[in-house]
Amino acid sequence: MAKNGTLLWIDDEIELLRAHILFLKGKDYEIDTATNGRDAVDRCRERSYDLILLDENMPGLTGLETLTLIKEVQPTVPVVMVTKSEEENIMNQAIGAKIADYLIKPVNPNQILLTLKKNIHKKDIITETTNTNYQQNMGRIAMQIAGAATHVDWVEVYKNLVYWELELEHADTNMSEMLRMQKQEANNLFSRFVRREYEGWWKTNSLCPTGISPSMGSKVARNQKSPSVEGGGGDGASPLLSPHLFRDRIFPLLDKQEKVFLIVFDNFRYDQWKVISHELTNEFAFEEELYYSILPTATQYARNAIFSGLMPNKITEMFPELWVDEDEEEGKNLNEAPLIQTQIDRYRRRNTFSYHKINDAQGTERLVSQFKQFANYDLNVVVVNFIDLLSHARTESKTLRELTGDEAAYRSLTATWFRHSPLRELFTLLAESDYKVVITTDHGSIRVNNPVKVVGDRNVNTNLRYKLGKNLSYNPREVYEIKDPRKVFLPSPNVSTSYIFAWGENFFAYPNNYNHYVSYYRDTFQHGGISMEEMIVPLVTLTPKKR
Repeated sequence: MAKNGTLLWIDDEIELLRAHILFLKGKDYEIDTATNGRDAVDRCRERSYDLILLDENMPGLTGLETLTLIKEVQPTVPVVMVTKSEEENIMNQAIGAKIADYLIKPVNPNQILLTLKKNIHKKDIITETTNTNYQQNMGRIAMQIAGAATHVDWVEVYKNLVYWELELEHADTNMSEMLRMQKQEANNLFSRFVRREYEGWWKTNSLCPTGISPSMGSKVARNQKSPSVEGGGGDGASPLLSPHLFRDRIFPLLDKQEKVFLIVFDNFRYDQWKVISHELTNEFAFEEELYYSILPTATQYARNAIFSGLMPNKITEMFPELWVDEDEEEGKNLNEAPLIQTQIDRYRRRNTFSYHKINDAQGTERLVSQFKQFANYDLNVVVVNFIDLLSHARTESKTLRELTGDEAAYRSLTATWFRHSPLRELFTLLAESDYKVVITTDHGSIRVNNPVKVVGDRNVNTNLRYKLGKNLSYNPREVYEIKDPRKVFLPSPNVSTSYIFAWGENFFAYPNNYNHYVSYYRDTFQHGGISMEEMIVPLVTLTPKKR
């Protein structure tokens, strides 16, 4: 059997192509020939081919007619049209029939060899090239990880790792395991960075958790504008964090008289954004950045901080009726529209806004049907819960866990959902509008594998990545502990309440029924703790290209 593949070349002047055929045989291709469409179709019924070269202008069946019959027999075989015709309608018909390539006679052997490489060996060539490129970059990536010292450095590390994760996924290479190990090491070092720096992020005046810095407050009230701080922190030592998205990114757009459509995907990772972005690249221009979710990286804390512009303990102090404690059964994110209003009022702004939360296709369809009404508002906020629902459903469903066995499959399912969801229609409408579209999230998630034992009373919360309570028992070397929540502006239901956070791929497990608990939750996607995937999340501004 030919090493490089088996070809069928169909041409009524095949004798004139003997030099080309000998050249390809010398490159380890096996070649069958046919001088008319009928014989070619019969050969396709007898054996499979890796690629077919097809002349368009033949007596009897034309090339296009032959192509149709071949596709009925071997629908997936790549067919390259080789013809003297440069007529545009012939090209259009051939492309419409899903040919793999189109060559104009006279062709030379290297042209043919190139189309074979593109259509038969592309995956192998990409795999080899990507494999080589990653190997050449492994040392540089390791140095980048080891040298990361600031929040900006860690954003660049994470972007680089996600880039290679996506590249190696398409290349189907065993280098993925090497990358996974580098990512683990990066997350371990990132957790050290966060544990060392997190409290310090809240000591900068420009990050005052009341939402308006002391030095800017009167100016904001007077001009009805919000301060925009480069990178989130006044001196660059602190990143842009959850409570400051409206202040630093949404309000400045409104100040420019832009109509803004803010779409918040619950539990949305940067790699998931990258695969969804491919669906939107023809319609929108992107301004992409990453910001840091606060701890805990959970909806109750991070998303409420986004919408209120406040840290959680400030919400409990200023608007206690809008905060729901961990031990209460009430939904933790039912007051988002009122929280947005408090932030607009606090900045003394006059912007109008709408708020919608969608959990399923029907809700999305209703939203799309109301699209014209959104023009009545300066700001439209939409929360999309599907990805978070998918993450939780994967934990409960063995079938879904099989379908999303790793990050690549998880990304793929996210992209498939988006492509076929009514939400895609909303983006089509937005692309035809004058809105500035902002896509972001409250936090991401990480696939957990390593159990860490923790003991608490019956009032301890159920999240696997963070715990809070007054009688927690744990190994302090295995967690990030915050014994005084006030230092990071977190609520303290009791005087002795402390918080602990899991990092990397760790998750908290109780000693009771330990083995069952660990088996059930290992290899699930969780959030609430410290990892690049959970904390460093996308914030993207989309401008319709028609503008």
